[in-house]
Amino acid sequence: MLDIAEVRDRLAQSQRFRGYSGIAAAVSGGFAVVAGIVQARLVPQPVTEHEGGLYFSVWLVCCAASLILNYGAIAHWFASDASARERWQTRTVGLALLPALLLGAALSFALVAADLFRLLPGVWFGCYGVGLIASRAMIPRGAVPIAVAFLVAGVALLFVPGPLALAWWIPSIGFGAGQIAIGAMIFAEREKSV
Repeated sequence: MLDIAEVRDRLAQSQRFRGYSGIAAAVSGGFAVVAGIVQARLVPQPVTEHEGGLYFSVWLVCCAASLILNYGAIAHWFASDASARERWQTRTVGLALLPALLLGAALSFALVAADLFRLLPGVWFGCYGVGLIASRAMIPRGAVPIAVAFLVAGVALLFVPGPLALAWWIPSIGFGAGQIAIGAMIFAEREKSV
């Protein structure tokens, strides 16, 4: 039985994508904390259409910065360290996350156009959870419960009152803590394999 567990662990390690950056993931969690602080100062409880637009702008900038940082780290790794097998994995990772990212972006802009800002956090948490679950074979094993938590939080946020869903601390704590935890897991996994 112990041999089977060892074989399974070795197989899982060989499937792990080594292009993720623990530092980039953790820093993007820091971006979420900063965006929460910015939202708390600008529009802590968005109510009007204008405030909803500000809310969306703050989190759109946070998302864009996080995507640039994380995909920039992957591109740097791809160009400097990746083997042929790992280059193939990069395409697989990109394809695993792409549908969730595209759906999240399309839904976000559609909800903004319809003035349904209160649904944005649910869509963001849910789509991110789905993307992480889709790439579960390539992320640290400990990140799978975080992915499920994002998905569950996303579903729950779709049904809570707008003032709670749009509170500055919801995405700040959720994405901040989630990304920092995933970054720590990536870093720890990398240290363990060295």
